[in-house]
Amino acid sequence: MGRTIFIPDPIDNRLPAYTEWGYNSFGAKIDRNYFLVSNSITPCKILYKNGMLNFSLSGYYNNYIETAMTFSFPIEQIQDYTDLLALNNKKIELAASGCEVTLTQNETTDTLNVIDGELYFQRAQMLFIDDQPNRVILSGVFDFRYLNATDDFPVSVSDGRFDLGINKNVFYAY
Repeated sequence: MGRTIFIPDPIDNRLPAYTEWGYNSFGAKIDRNYFLVSNSITPCKILYKNGMLNFSLSGYYNNYIETAMTFSFPIEQIQDYTDLLALNNKKIELAASGCEVTLTQNETTDTLNVIDGELYFQRAQMLFIDDQPNRVILSGVFDFRYLNATDDFPVSVSDGRFDLGINKNVFYAY
């Protein structure tokens, strides 16, 4: 996975613009605070295990809390990072049975009670360098709401977007 390139969104410059260039960037708003990519943390890791794809975004929430948001969902067998091309134009309903979203902060992982929302892989494309496969670029958006575990009020994750170059260094399957 290469370095992160942060191109500000023209409407909300605290978020990265939506791109499909493999800039290794992501961002979202959690209510009014931001969850953003960082140059000091690997932005994405993907694990395929027992029929489930675990798509994890890691960065900082509110500028200082190290955070990982992981989307887990059932999908056909994926054995290699090149198989991620199957995600092209795939929408995942996050409140559906078998799907799970977790949030890890301060070494504590919470499974979120998602009430609605979607993870949409708008584009999955292979990047070739010198006619050799180099990485799969995954680009997409996500928005969802979940109930806060302490008071049952809804929390909104909005304007989520990602543009990531995935290679064998950040993809695992077993």
